[in-house]
Amino acid sequence: MQSSDPIVRTRGLCQSYGRKTVLYDVDLEIGAGATGLLGPNGAGKSTLLRTLLGLLPVQPGRVEVLGYDAGREPLEIRRRIGLVPESDCLLPGMNAVEMTTYAGQLVGMRRKDAMERAHQVLFYVGLGEARYRDLESYSQGMKQRLKLAQALVHDPDLLLLDEPTNGMDPPGREAMLQLVREVSHEKGLHVLLSTHLLPDVEQTCDRVVVLNEGRVAEVRPIERELLDAGRIFDLRGRGDFEALAGWLHDHGHRSEPIQDGLRVTLSEGHHEQTLFEALRELDGRVEVRHFLPAGRSLQDQFLEAIS
Repeated sequence: MQSSDPIVRTRGLCQSYGRKTVLYDVDLEIGAGATGLLGPNGAGKSTLLRTLLGLLPVQPGRVEVLGYDAGREPLEIRRRIGLVPESDCLLPGMNAVEMTTYAGQLVGMRRKDAMERAHQVLFYVGLGEARYRDLESYSQGMKQRLKLAQALVHDPDLLLLDEPTNGMDPPGREAMLQLVREVSHEKGLHVLLSTHLLPDVEQTCDRVVVLNEGRVAEVRPIERELLDAGRIFDLRGRGDFEALAGWLHDHGHRSEPIQDGLRVTLSEGHHEQTLFEALRELDGRVEVRHFLPAGRSLQDQFLEAIS
């Protein structure tokens, strides 16, 4: 496949379980990088992931993953995909090294190579010191990180994650999301993250696909203002807005002219109090008559897409 080709492409994809249709005529293209897959329960997210993996036969339609036809070449696809499933898939009586080595062997790695790689990825996900402990003693967060290690052991091209932060406490969740960000944005691994947690997508992904009732409701980039929701403000009024823009620039903030004022994007860690400080220092040179938050959260976009 060419570097500009979509990582995932579907045309007219339908999927049913008996008489119940789950996906309806899905046309979708997902490009390189990290993509979030959002949708309410029953929207078809898990069914789409199973279809991409070749675990469900392609019914009407066509599916390509990494340039391979999912209907005719499912094994080629699975060799190039790492999967972090929602449910636990750990074998009792094994430790993390054995489990991760076994996962590598399942996709064709030699045992020696798989074991060497298992040690590397277990240290990478933060399980190096616990890699010989019985899996039954692992916390839920450790189990989630072990599933990530298994998904990475064979150095895949595409990582599929199904609710990867399920059951994790806040520090563990943040550590998992940091790993997902790193493999995508620093190591160049393509990521498809399926979750019901919108902040997980905001923190890790470049774009979002919204499914609703088996159909694609929206595909869009996660725009800068979504990530900056709560730090973008529209100020309208009269006076020397150029002076205000200069003050903001000198203090590390961004602004752009709008009708009768400025749209201001404050740097991380700053909120409206910074603007009050700026206005005080300008000592009446700017009269603000309207002061409104301008950024919209991903939740706003999601609710609009499924309404």
